[in-house]
Amino acid sequence: MSVLVLILAVSAACCLGFGFVLQQNVARQAPLSDFLSPRLLLDLVKVPRWLGGIGLMVAGMVLGAIALSQGEVSLVEPLLATNLLFALALSRKQTKQPLGRQGWAGLALLAGGVTAFIVAGEPRGGAAIADPFRHWLIIGAMVGAALLLTTYAKRSRLSSGPVLLSLAAGLLYGVQDALTRVSGQRFSEGGLMELLTGWQPYGVLVLGVTGLILVQSAFETAPLRMSLPALTAAQPLAGIICGVGFLGDRLHTDAVALTWQALGLAAVVTGIVLLGLHPAMPCGATEPQRAKDLQPN
Repeated sequence: MSVLVLILAVSAACCLGFGFVLQQNVARQAPLSDFLSPRLLLDLVKVPRWLGGIGLMVAGMVLGAIALSQGEVSLVEPLLATNLLFALALSRKQTKQPLGRQGWAGLALLAGGVTAFIVAGEPRGGAAIADPFRHWLIIGAMVGAALLLTTYAKRSRLSSGPVLLSLAAGLLYGVQDALTRVSGQRFSEGGLMELLTGWQPYGVLVLGVTGLILVQSAFETAPLRMSLPALTAAQPLAGIICGVGFLGDRLHTDAVALTWQALGLAAVVTGIVLLGLHPAMPCGATEPQRAKDLQPN
């Protein structure tokens, strides 16, 4: 593993984790009438704290894009999943909650799972799949699943809606990361004109804005412990599928390696859930506040 890729990916995770907490601090106070609407972003952009969170998220995305240009998606994505560690660190400072057994277990599972997956799989680059049908099949499946999850989320709103929205956003962000890598390759090969004549950078922009609306709607309607774990778990899984599916990432495929990779991913997801459900994660707005928000002006 490149030390540069490791530093870039972990730095990106730090910015993302801190940014998510600051965004949720503000989004939880937004009126529910803005649910899944671009108006939500227009309301939030007026709050400096939220802008600070967005600034950190953008910095994380830039660092992540640089990491993706230097390493494989299957390597960078598990490292980006550690953003939950940094989110928990900031949340602990805000809530003064001790880490406890649950927190330490989550930390161990997340860190150990990422290590096991990377060591067993040894992600390495290869020739990208040229077949456009395969590209669109995988991307279409991810976007279609995100659309289906969003449709169900609109019906459930305050029950399972935030989790479904976060899963949908995670799938879109995983595809976005894959397209970011393709965009970086196009820029390296042909410069700005080669980049702008492809559809990938525009796909990155559309997926980014759509994912942002989904994430903020999830933050608006539920505590961070309900939304962030689903987002953090779905993004690396979607990114790895895209990386292996059409970007040419290669992993060891012998029985022992596949077993450790599966165990590593399972540990990552379990650690994410434990950390996400930790009492240190900030809660959403109170019901009286929600009722006040729903009252007409």
